[in-house]
Amino acid sequence: MGSNSKVVLITGCSEGGIGNALCEAYAAHGCIIYATARRLESMSNLNRPTIHKLKLDVLDDDQVDDVVKTIIDRERRIDILVNNAGTAAPGPVLDMSMDHTRQAFEVHTFAVLRLCRAVAPHMAKHKSGIIVTIGSVTGLFPNPWHGTYAAAKAATHSLMDSLWMECQPLGINVTLIVGGYVKSNLVANARPHFHLPENTLYPTYVSKIYAGLKAGKGFRSDATATDVFAERVAKETMKKNPPRYLCFGGRSTWYKVFVWLPRVLVLMYLWRTLGK
Repeated sequence: MGSNSKVVLITGCSEGGIGNALCEAYAAHGCIIYATARRLESMSNLNRPTIHKLKLDVLDDDQVDDVVKTIIDRERRIDILVNNAGTAAPGPVLDMSMDHTRQAFEVHTFAVLRLCRAVAPHMAKHKSGIIVTIGSVTGLFPNPWHGTYAAAKAATHSLMDSLWMECQPLGINVTLIVGGYVKSNLVANARPHFHLPENTLYPTYVSKIYAGLKAGKGFRSDATATDVFAERVAKETMKKNPPRYLCFGGRSTWYKVFVWLPRVLVLMYLWRTLGK
């Protein structure tokens, strides 16, 4: 690879997920990729010579600093940061333990901020670079029984809005990907570990909640394939003038319409179609 190849750091790159597909997509565009995940073996399918795999727990300050230092020592720069690491948080808000609630915000919000703080100073030195964060349409309007995940994504959306403004004088672009339904393994990985407490406040909705989990993002017939989603993200974020927002994925058009409607009507619709 020539010195003009963009250096990309991507979080959450386990096989079967969006991050894994993003590695392949950016690599196909001639980038040097640093793929990260908590377990190196979870990225064993990434075999391109321009994809380098590093172990990273995005909740660990020291690991984040070490990974960024490793890349800077090797490449002298990071051109693109993709905040993709995520975890599902299914279940009613009132049934969710505080530990699980905190975990959702740790992964989707605080980890994003941690990576941005570690990488942005190096981008600022060059007055260039782009921070890409994978958000969700549920950050715009929450789905019932997935409120904690939606709340964490909404917080991240707001954080990216602030970051976009504050990165203007630094020469750093910020793009929020408002993802629709994508055929990833996010929900599938959560299913075996999901259960409602015995004293749930929603005993008559248990079957509906479990059915919705089985038909989660990775199982909907109208979900976008991960490689298609990843290619669109890579192509758009490598432009000279990347978009501020990119709303793309299964059913994303619905949410583009929802933002023009009275919010209470949208919430009523989502409850009647997905909650009851």
